[in-house]
Amino acid sequence: MNLRNRVQLIGNLGSEPQIREFENGRKLARFSLATTDVYKKEGKYVRDTQWHSVTAWNKLAEVLQNREVSTGSEVIVMGSIVSSTFTDRNGNERKISEIVADSIMVRRLKRADAKMEKNIA
Repeated sequence: MNLRNRVQLIGNLGSEPQIREFENGRKLARFSLATTDVYKKEGKYVRDTQWHSVTAWNKLAEVLQNREVSTGSEVIVMGSIVSSTFTDRNGNERKISEIVADSIMVRRLKRADAKMEKNIA
């Protein structure tokens, strides 16, 4: 495990995982994750939401496919940041960064005032 490129995000799914299965049997899950920070600026509280693209492969993708996760579900994602470059349909070079997950935990409400974590990977 590379400790220099590690990330842990706690946020809410912005979209349901999109699952893709390849001919060789490998599975890929992609979803967006919103993380929100609150800070004080000029005496007022400000909410700052950042959006992250998350990719999960194989068994983790399969588990996401079989779990009841949907838009708004709170999750903890651990993985690494991967950047890549590609050429779009118009011939423009684009750079993207995404989180490649190696662990995802879904946080579920047990009661209104108590939460429990359910590890899915």
